[in-house]
Amino acid sequence: MPDVKTRIGEGGRIVIPAEYRKELGLKPGDEVVLILGKGEVRLLTTQRAIQQAQALVRHYVPEGRSLVKELIEDRREEAARD
Repeated sequence: MPDVKTRIGEGGRIVIPAEYRKELGLKPGDEVVLILGKGEVRLLTTQRAIQQAQALVRHYVPEGRSLVKELIEDRREEAARD
């Protein structure tokens, strides 16, 4: 997809071109995540941001280990103590 030059409008609004929105599956009212770093702003769909976060965590959690199961077990143990 070609690079697009755009302007910042009233209230800091930036128009995302239609072909970009279509490619990303974005519709009016959808939430996106903006990441600021290294002198640039990255825009991610919420789903893509979740996928990146999951990949980051997966890097540090061994295969077969379930953090969800561990959290549920911890909560049950806390409830049993109370």
